[in-house]
Amino acid sequence: MNSVILSLIMLAGFTTPSYAQQKAIQKAVIKTPNVQCEACKTRIENHLAHEDGISSVKADWRRHTVTVTWYTDRTNIENIKTELANLGYDADDVTADPYAYKRLPITCQHVTHPAGPKK
Repeated sequence: MNSVILSLIMLAGFTTPSYAQQKAIQKAVIKTPNVQCEACKTRIENHLAHEDGISSVKADWRRHTVTVTWYTDRTNIENIKTELANLGYDADDVTADPYAYKRLPITCQHVTHPAGPKK
């Protein structure tokens, strides 16, 4: 009987710390109005997938959104938006870096964007 109680106490002691180690995860949908093709989608997903703290990325060029899941102890939404802007894409209220935007393929540049090609 003592060995059963002892093993239950040990089991409870080993499982409790695993709950404390769970990471906090957040998810957000970022509006990216100048994402307009499959190449943009691939570029964003490949770049953000290698960023520290990002768990998953799904870009949707038809809806002009990027859905990102990240670990809150390693990054935040502002860093993710900045990364998108550094790639050349607008991200909610953060505008694209003009130099990065001009490095995008011409098919990915929108004529009405402030940094876009001139008529």
